[in-house]
Amino acid sequence: MMARTSDTLSLFPENDFPTEIDVLYHESLARRYGYQLIAGVDEAGRGPLAGPVVAGAVILPEGVNLKGVKDSKEMTEKAREEAFSLIGEKVTAIGVGVVSQGYIDRVNILKAALDAMKQAVLSLHPAPDFLLVDGNHPVPLSVSHKCLIGGDRISLSISAASVVAKVYRDRIMRSYDALYPYYGFRQNKGYATARHLAAIRAHGPCPIHRLTFRGVR
Repeated sequence: MMARTSDTLSLFPENDFPTEIDVLYHESLARRYGYQLIAGVDEAGRGPLAGPVVAGAVILPEGVNLKGVKDSKEMTEKAREEAFSLIGEKVTAIGVGVVSQGYIDRVNILKAALDAMKQAVLSLHPAPDFLLVDGNHPVPLSVSHKCLIGGDRISLSISAASVVAKVYRDRIMRSYDALYPYYGFRQNKGYATARHLAAIRAHGPCPIHRLTFRGVR
């Protein structure tokens, strides 16, 4: 068994891939190295002009079937909501991290997203012993990990985390729509649509806008 170290970005040989995508391949490979509680980690909301960045972390039990769960960006809102319920019924643990627009403005969106991922992982019970992280930036924790570019398309754990993060954030933005109705947050979720940009020009930014983002400042 390979030693469990925090320096595991190159844990798995990069040429050891199946010819067809198996969305549990990376989870199965981690188990072959002795890890048991494997969490997929992803975030939602790096690009919008308003609202928080939200991260999800999900531990799947071995052999779980999450029919219809895939990269949240490839799913309809209705499908994501249904998948969110399925994930809640089937998985070992779910964690969520939320970082405010104020914190995003004080640091930067990358650090804020990684801090949200850290929150999500730390909220998992039981705690994971291995992380599969979407993207190429490791979560700032000592837990062993593997970063996967495009991980939300090739790892079911990360796909599930992407759904959790997206649904949770969308619900937050719908609640903000009632407080700040000019901006269309129910529809645009804070992204830079034409209506949203026109509303910022007409009314100025509201308290949940990211003041350091182009289109707001």
